Amino acid sequence: MTKKPFVPGDFHIPEELETERFRLRMLSVEDVEKDYEAVVESRELLQSMFGGNWPREGFTLEENLADLQRHQQEFLSREAFAYTVVSLDESRVLGCVYIKPAQRPEVDAVVRMWVRQSEFDRGLDPVLFQVVKDWLDSAWPFTTVAFPGRDPY
Repeated sequence: MTKKPFVPGDFHIPEELETERFRLRMLSVEDVEKDYEAVVESRELLQSMFGGNWPREGFTLEENLADLQRHQQEFLSREAFAYTVVSLDESRVLGCVYIKPAQRPEVDAVVRMWVRQSEFDRGLDPVLFQVVKDWLDSAWPFTTVAFPGRDPY
């Protein structure tokens, strides 16, 4: 049995989304140091948002690189899409957005996102959530999107 592609073969994957406050673009291995800084700063927030112990105490730059390699490969092979949320000058990673296939047939995609602790404290989380919801509605081929921890599904 052939597995259904996550997105249609002729769908053009959005390269980026820019607002007056931040930019989303493909998360890549080139982002490892800035991403690691954001992850480590936000360890407790991430654990509370996603459950579990990621990132664990002692999480290393090498472990983060392995995560970014996997995310980049999934993006390039159109299996899942991880976007980094960066400042407009690209000096800081502000968070991440993960768009993945759903395990339930009534849902097209599952989207999780986070912002680093300092940006969470500045109120960026609800802004990013609304921007991403609108972007998914306008630029992606999904009918039903689940946002675990945010919208019930």
